[in-house]
Amino acid sequence: MGSIRRLLPYLRRYRRAYAIGLLSVVVTATLALLAPRVLQYAVDDLGRSITHHKLTFYAALLVGLSLVGGVARFLMRRVVIGASRHIEAEVRDDFFAHLTRLPLAYFRTRRTGDLMARAMGDLESVRLMIGISVIDAANTAVVFVVALALMLSIDAGLTVVALAPLPAVSLAVRWFGKAIHARFQLVQAQLSEVASLTQEGLSSVRLVRAYGQEDAQVERFTEATRRYFARNRSLIRLQAAFYATMTFSLGAGALLVLWLGSARVVRGELTLGEFVALTAYQAMLGVPMVAIGSLTNTIQRGIASWKRMLEVFDEPEAEALPGAGRERRARVPLHWKADAPRGGLVVEIRNLTFSYGPGLPPVLRDVSFRAAPGQTVALVGATGSGKSTLLHLLPRLLEPPPGTVFVDGVDVRGLPLEILRRQIGFVPQEPFLFAETLAGNIAFAPAAGEDEGRGSGEREAPPSVELLSGGFDLRGTGTFHLGPLGTDAVRRAAAIARLEPVVETLPRGYETPLEERGLNLSGGQRQRTALARALVLDPPLLVLDDALSAVDTKTEAEILEGLRAGAAVRTTLVAASRLSSVRDASLILFLDEGRIVERGTHEELVALGGQYAGLYRRQLLRESLEVG
Repeated sequence: MGSIRRLLPYLRRYRRAYAIGLLSVVVTATLALLAPRVLQYAVDDLGRSITHHKLTFYAALLVGLSLVGGVARFLMRRVVIGASRHIEAEVRDDFFAHLTRLPLAYFRTRRTGDLMARAMGDLESVRLMIGISVIDAANTAVVFVVALALMLSIDAGLTVVALAPLPAVSLAVRWFGKAIHARFQLVQAQLSEVASLTQEGLSSVRLVRAYGQEDAQVERFTEATRRYFARNRSLIRLQAAFYATMTFSLGAGALLVLWLGSARVVRGELTLGEFVALTAYQAMLGVPMVAIGSLTNTIQRGIASWKRMLEVFDEPEAEALPGAGRERRARVPLHWKADAPRGGLVVEIRNLTFSYGPGLPPVLRDVSFRAAPGQTVALVGATGSGKSTLLHLLPRLLEPPPGTVFVDGVDVRGLPLEILRRQIGFVPQEPFLFAETLAGNIAFAPAAGEDEGRGSGEREAPPSVELLSGGFDLRGTGTFHLGPLGTDAVRRAAAIARLEPVVETLPRGYETPLEERGLNLSGGQRQRTALARALVLDPPLLVLDDALSAVDTKTEAEILEGLRAGAAVRTTLVAASRLSSVRDASLILFLDEGRIVERGTHEELVALGGQYAGLYRRQLLRESLEVG
């Protein structure tokens, strides 16, 4: 029950709705239980004499009970199921928000399809548990208790006979409940496998076609769906056996009551009306007994699904690090505040050694350097030398060891993530674009101060999407909004990233919708869009992870010239495989197997004649051959 207690905060917010719904359940059940009593008096009264007045009175009474009960039943389902829908939306929002705050290391070990299955299929089972099963449980309890009391008032002996199947029902619920829970967990695990294969197949469709692996992928997916079908069939067979056991037990009790009760009517020990009412109550008693089976199934499914979701909720967020608590927030540098002038940041790496996990070899070894405002520090080296890893430690996309990565003298582990990352314009090696307009992709980052005050635990309404005066209409997407950034900032960033020639070729300019992952743009255009996204806020720290590798050399030179205009106050860190991107850097660090083996300016390293000079000569030779 510990896992169910984790749902209580959501339920408490809708306790009024549940109270109204449960009251409606009581009204609905009470009116339904009155009908057999009315039927009892009608049978006995009409058995003595039949008149038009009596027929009209009893018919109107039964119809009236049905109408009022129908209204109460509608209110019951509308309120309770409506509340469960709201809770479903809130849990899904919290689930997604938690995923966005998990460290990247978590996603390296989890499949996207599995997380999607938990957010969709598992949450649906949880909703049924806190929605329809609440109604069924309340209705079962009221009907069982009241019907049993009314049956005892009519004939205690027949009531005991009617309850004879209860021990068998209890044993069936206990045994089948555990088995259903275990098999449903297997079903959901296989559903996660199917969802993962679906996601992988759709995202890699170009690669699959390029290698002619369509049949292999279909066979792999078919095998997964076969296993899903087999596990579902096993679960359904178990459920069918459960319901058959319940039905047989209840049918045996009904047969005994019919046999013994009819004999008592013949002997005059029981009136016909009482016998009709008693059998009606027994039928009503059978409904909650059968409902126990459905209820058990729904609850077991819901509990199993909620436990699967809690596995994700229980993963620690990236913010929950030693020294990252509220007491460290006061140490955030004052000039980082939204209303303060923005300058470059001092970045210090002190004796950094980093590996991706216990027992794995270090990717970075004893790395130390300092980057001051106005400086550009470049990282070069062979593939796998640790350049990207080092850059990912700055915004804590990877968690650095304590006391190794500092920004303005503060350990990044002790800085709130939303404040740290707001200072950094990060362009990854493989840019990701959303199925949004070009303007929406550039203005993806929040403006400084936009998220101030969050984290109080209060639920906020979704932000509205604005129609900007510059003509970027992002309404209807519900994805991004430019807000205080405005169109001027977007255009300035696009100009530095040399996106304007691209915009002129697009059918709707900045309002042109991009395909998923930006596939209607070339690789270089996607990189330039990602660069504009990082530049739109004029960040004090710019981090470029081989961000111009797909851009032609002429455009690269134009972009670098535009970046130099803001480099006087900004701190820039660049990882590059093409040395033309870093010739003007203030400091170049050459990494080899995670160590800094050479450092200096371009001229100093070329004169040194070491590994950097050799790489530079090879690239010059390659460029001359390409030109020739």
